[in-house]
Amino acid sequence: MEVDRTGEDHLKVRKMKKKIMRKQLRAQHTLMRHEGIECVSHATQSLVIANAGLGNGMNRKQLLKTVEEYGLVEALLMPPNKPYSFVKYGSTEEAKKAFDALNGKELMLGDSGQNVVLYSNFVEKVFWKNAVPTNLPPGLTVIEKVVSPEEERRMLESIDWIGDEDAQNAQKTLKHRKVKHFGYEFRYDNNNVDKDKPLPGGLPEICSLFLEKCLKQGYIKHKPDQLTVNQYEPGQGIPPHIDTHSAFEDEIISLSLGAEIVMDFKHPDGHTVAVLLPRCSLLVMSGESRYLWTHGITPRKYDIIQASELGQKVGTITADVGDITLNQRKTRTSFTFRKVRRSPCNCIYPSVCDSQKGQQRQVQPSFPHNEMEASELEQEYVHKVYEEIATHFSSTRHSPWPRIVEFLRSLPEGSIVADVGCGNGKYLGINKDLYMIGCDRSKNLVDICGEKNFQAFVGDALSVPMRSGSCDACISIAVIHHFSTAERRLAALRELARLLRPGGTALIYVWAMEQEYKNQKSKYLKEKHGNKDKEEEISSGMAQRLPGDQMPESSSQDSACTDQLLDNSKDKGCGAKPVADCRLPVHTNRTSFHSQDLLVPWHLKGGTKKRRESVETVLFPAGSKESQGPSPVFHRYYHVFCEGELEAACRSLDGVRVQKSYYDQGNWCVVLEKL
Repeated sequence: MEVDRTGEDHLKVRKMKKKIMRKQLRAQHTLMRHEGIECVSHATQSLVIANAGLGNGMNRKQLLKTVEEYGLVEALLMPPNKPYSFVKYGSTEEAKKAFDALNGKELMLGDSGQNVVLYSNFVEKVFWKNAVPTNLPPGLTVIEKVVSPEEERRMLESIDWIGDEDAQNAQKTLKHRKVKHFGYEFRYDNNNVDKDKPLPGGLPEICSLFLEKCLKQGYIKHKPDQLTVNQYEPGQGIPPHIDTHSAFEDEIISLSLGAEIVMDFKHPDGHTVAVLLPRCSLLVMSGESRYLWTHGITPRKYDIIQASELGQKVGTITADVGDITLNQRKTRTSFTFRKVRRSPCNCIYPSVCDSQKGQQRQVQPSFPHNEMEASELEQEYVHKVYEEIATHFSSTRHSPWPRIVEFLRSLPEGSIVADVGCGNGKYLGINKDLYMIGCDRSKNLVDICGEKNFQAFVGDALSVPMRSGSCDACISIAVIHHFSTAERRLAALRELARLLRPGGTALIYVWAMEQEYKNQKSKYLKEKHGNKDKEEEISSGMAQRLPGDQMPESSSQDSACTDQLLDNSKDKGCGAKPVADCRLPVHTNRTSFHSQDLLVPWHLKGGTKKRRESVETVLFPAGSKESQGPSPVFHRYYHVFCEGELEAACRSLDGVRVQKSYYDQGNWCVVLEKL
């Protein structure tokens, strides 16, 4: 019997070891597939620990206590929203000890009562970008400790959540929180207030005293007359929103009582900033942060915050994998004060202003009606901005597109190839067996090509200073959609054909009107919530700066103006139609197009010159979002092509034939052959 029991024990141990090995392999494959992080079979100082990340509820304090049992921990890195963490030990021996002990180790996640099993693997190098501290949205300030604990207690006690609802207060229990109104009731059916029906009683006396204090201290400029009190339990939140422009004046303030919270702010371009609002702090939103950015609270039970600032310091939450942890939410009550607006809003953000809907400001350029106007438009809204955004633009242009690479690698050895509109030269070095030369209107981008030891010169795509018939092939990637008339687009195609020898081929890419094709969304639309350094890949445009506050409503089809190349392109389902007022609409990034001719914003970011660096320890993957504050907005002119439009233009040229045409990730593409 004793022998049988021993045999059973050995069998259980073998099964457990096999299970751990399976889980280890699965973790390895997941890391490689999703993050590009390679695990190694030999021992190193660094481990990746699966099921021990912020994404599955592990906090830094608990994990650090666990891993420190096996040796000196030099670094503990916890990527946000990931189910794994990295730990670097002082020696390989300590890491081996932890590797053996942590595989299959069961842990309880904090006070949740939920158990997880840890699995570890050795890793060596991981590429990363240093976390860049974010700036608060313009016009937003957070003031700490504006009320004492005693004032906090009295203010919370002044709100009766249990008593009977009476005519003096409007009280509601919404899906995500409890709400109570004073002064004026905010109506959620029309997102506005009834300005002619103030609630009896006004604001609670203690709140009026608090506002007097804020005025005296200079925290606010005007005394509000409306108060909304929200109570949030852990797991509750409020959807992202902008307080209705026509309902309230500029300044909106919110007092956080009972607990700290992380509030998320989002710019229309998708740039997000997470802001920690400590207990007893006052949030003041004015200007751009009040009128243009949405704000909201994500429903969850834990917030990711800076470990070094736990409950102590206000600020934005930076994705610093060496200094973030989970903070369990508690019941928070917010007192949000506003001043009711008595006249229509005339802010400088008409694209999001309900008072100015349909009143498009005449600040954008008009659609050109002759050659001179077209040239001036392109100079201001295409060429000039390249000189401004060249460095940032180049930093977002590093991944060659597969089908363009395929074209270049299919060319015979020794072919002479011209890249007309080469940008930062990312295609000039694809095939070392070719003799490639680039040209671009932007001197700054041509200089970047030179820094990479590529051959490039400054030139105009309408008049390339090269001999006719001198090229075996040409490429024109994301260039022709920046010409503002059909005649100029046709001239650019004709210039490509002129450069080719008989039998030579040209590959042409232009941005497509159809960003959803055959029931598939393009990469441009899919990346709406992704890394904003990844601006639309083919958009090599440049534009003159327009103040971001002068953007019109870009989704209005009434403002669409197009100059169709050929009548048959209208039969392909393009929704844009010419109208009398041909002001160019401003597009909202990462959304479908509603006009063929439009301005597309480019949000200039600084600090992009740093190169990705390799480090000897395990660090955060390079693909993570690098957050930065908002910065100047430039607008680039585009003519997005309808299905068949590019092909029809090519077929109208003499002495060429369309060898192939296709759709590639939101772009219409043609391979042209010279006869």
